[in-house]
Amino acid sequence: MNRFFRLYLRTVTDYPRTVLFFLLLLLVGLAIGLPRFKLDASAESLTLESDTDLDFYREMSKRYDSGDFLVVTFKPHEELFSESSLTVLASLKAELADVDGVESVNSILDVPLLYSPKQSLAEMSRSPRTLLTDDMDWQMARQEFWDSPIYKNLILGPDGQTTALQLNLNIDETYLNLVGERDGLRQKQRETGLTEQESQRLAAVTQEFREYRTFAEARARTRVEQVRDIVGRYQTSAEIFVGGVTMIAADMIAFIQSDLVVFGIAVVLFMIAVLAIIFRNLKFVVIPMACCLTAVVMMLGYVSWLDWRLTVISSNFVALLLIISLSIIIHLIVRFREYENKNPDWSKQELVTATVKFMWRPCFYTAITTIVAFVSLVVSDIRPVIDFGWMMTIGLVVALSLAFLILPSALILLPRSNGVSEEKIKQTKPLTAYFSYFVEKSGSVILIAAGLIFVASAWGISLLKVENRFVDYFHESTEINRGLTVIDNSLGGTISLDIVIDSNREGVSDNLEEFDSGDPFAEESGFEDFDGFGEGFDDGFGIDEFNGFAEEDPFSEAKDNVTSYWMTLGGLRKIEWLHDYLESLPEVGKVQSLATLYKVGLDINGSLNDFELALMQKALSPDVRNVLISPYLSPDGVQTRITMRVIDTYPGLERAELVQRINKHINASDVLSGESTHFTGLLVLYNNMLQSLFSSQILTLGVVFVAIYLMLAVLFKSVFVATIAIIPNILAALTVLGTMGLLGIPLDMMTITVAAITVGIGVDHTIHYIHRFKAELASDGGDYIAAMHRSHASIGRAMYYTAVIIIFGFGIMVLSRFIPTIYFGLLTGFAMFASLLGSLLLLPKLVVTIKPLGK
Repeated sequence: MNRFFRLYLRTVTDYPRTVLFFLLLLLVGLAIGLPRFKLDASAESLTLESDTDLDFYREMSKRYDSGDFLVVTFKPHEELFSESSLTVLASLKAELADVDGVESVNSILDVPLLYSPKQSLAEMSRSPRTLLTDDMDWQMARQEFWDSPIYKNLILGPDGQTTALQLNLNIDETYLNLVGERDGLRQKQRETGLTEQESQRLAAVTQEFREYRTFAEARARTRVEQVRDIVGRYQTSAEIFVGGVTMIAADMIAFIQSDLVVFGIAVVLFMIAVLAIIFRNLKFVVIPMACCLTAVVMMLGYVSWLDWRLTVISSNFVALLLIISLSIIIHLIVRFREYENKNPDWSKQELVTATVKFMWRPCFYTAITTIVAFVSLVVSDIRPVIDFGWMMTIGLVVALSLAFLILPSALILLPRSNGVSEEKIKQTKPLTAYFSYFVEKSGSVILIAAGLIFVASAWGISLLKVENRFVDYFHESTEINRGLTVIDNSLGGTISLDIVIDSNREGVSDNLEEFDSGDPFAEESGFEDFDGFGEGFDDGFGIDEFNGFAEEDPFSEAKDNVTSYWMTLGGLRKIEWLHDYLESLPEVGKVQSLATLYKVGLDINGSLNDFELALMQKALSPDVRNVLISPYLSPDGVQTRITMRVIDTYPGLERAELVQRINKHINASDVLSGESTHFTGLLVLYNNMLQSLFSSQILTLGVVFVAIYLMLAVLFKSVFVATIAIIPNILAALTVLGTMGLLGIPLDMMTITVAAITVGIGVDHTIHYIHRFKAELASDGGDYIAAMHRSHASIGRAMYYTAVIIIFGFGIMVLSRFIPTIYFGLLTGFAMFASLLGSLLLLPKLVVTIKPLGK
């Protein structure tokens, strides 16, 4: 190690041009990859890394042909149910239907109307009525949209003016097949391992999927832009918003790009201003900025060559890398200037050598502890958090290396600046000196305050929660927020939640003599009580009308076929039991299931039995069938699905508790005791991610505390000193978490990283301070108070400079359009402030009181 260090010193002091030349070549080589730079805001980046519910969700989407969709809300300036407004809506629908990738468009114009006026099933089978039917009564249709079990809370808002168009997008079979094969091989790799051929296939399909996803995301963004262009032409006639997962992903890409540009420019300008104010020397502005920018460009080039895509979380690594790189360099420059001022007769080589020899150990350990903080994030199961951890880990290695290569080489090549006399230094009292006086005079106040902060933080942590509203991630002025709010308040909710029910009963025969469900829940639904074409049946179907909508005898078509259990009276009543319960929940908006078909059948026919249900199922027109049956019954008839939309803006919404409450209701009754139920939908996937935040927070903090404590013990060669050193950092982490709890700020994918980063960066101050304190203690003959004053006046100045840069650097994140990024910046800045106070007040008080370094 010593030989390597001597070789390094000779290289940077004797061959500085060569060092800078090779760094320039490396920079150019990595920068060439920048055109390959890509961003990722897909829904996959917001889910858990190994979530089995995600696989089930994809399987159900494929089975029920329920692909992605866009929602366009429409609120005309004139009366909605007027010829002019409906003409505008029809024109908008026609243009949207022509957008590439849109399979169909659903709107109030074309959905089948069954109650305007009420029709028999035979009438519906021949020619379903719609809003555009010639003799349609629009006011009657409006009432049906409000009251019908099919459309209530779905397609027309309570104001009678707000409606929506649903743009159903083509299901991307290629995407599903590739991601299914990739995830299957990954799971096998984790469980049993892969053969060489399977490993090669995994690498190939991963690359193939990555390339295809790039193409699919670009296509989706183009589609969203086309939709927005069309919508923009109609804004003079109506208030229109676009919503949907695809639109959110497209906007998130724009947010990430904006944050990269805004944060990058703002942080660079801020750093230049701070360096100019602190050092008042062009050399000490240019060199640090060159180091920081080189580190960022190298890392961006590196991730571009690897096709390692930045998410909304990992995109923050650019600003963080700039800030942390500068903090390393400032410590080096401050020490260099101290040597330069105290030793004006030293050569540049001697100054650089002395600076590097004194600073390499604390800088190395501070970088390592910060790296440990970011490495701890990889134990999370959230892919963007994992990527953020690895990117910062690699970036810090690059930043540390460049600081110890570029700065010494540049200082050797550039002319020396005029030093400041020792007398002037003594006359200039730094701000940090006042902290040391406060520690000496009012140390007991510091200990009492620390105790009170600890108690308050513990209370605040007990109030921490993970529940948050997705709509609150975006400013109220954004289209995402406004669109989601309209859908939530007027059109039945935004977040999907499905309950899939599998029956282990065999299908029921349609044969006249054999038709008996055998289900006690069906009561007298068996065919043994069927009275032929009695009065009740004829009222609904009409025997003459029924014979008219099938060229062949429906009995011959139905005979000996097998009807799904869920299409029997017993099955439908079970679904209705759960359907009605879900509708009673205040958090739940629109609920849809086969129970809707059952309710419509009862409304039209008055009563139903199993045979009538079988005939009704076969008699419905394709349009009506696609609305009432196909989305809720699997092709084999074994499985049914209840879909609902949860109101994301409902006050106090707790997703996990909602799912548990529904599950408890199902299990508390024997209605579905013979069936198995599964929950799926975006709410389940999002809730899984949120609920993992607590365990991830505990795990990451645990890893950080243990690893950093061990490194401090090795660095200071004392468990006692390590214990004292880590106390201020633990308190800073607890303070920020407690503040979040007291202010009601929930944990999310961004704020989960704050505590670990606080410890990782905050402990840098501790290491620098104790390292300098030991040197001052030795020079002051064991006088702890004098050593404290001298440490505050020297290294304390560098700690203050770096803390100011870090605090205000993170504060720049308030310019983001993504609310969690703003919280992340403010909370991390606050945590750094708490860490600085801990290092300048609590830490020295503990050291001078306990005297862990001996005499």
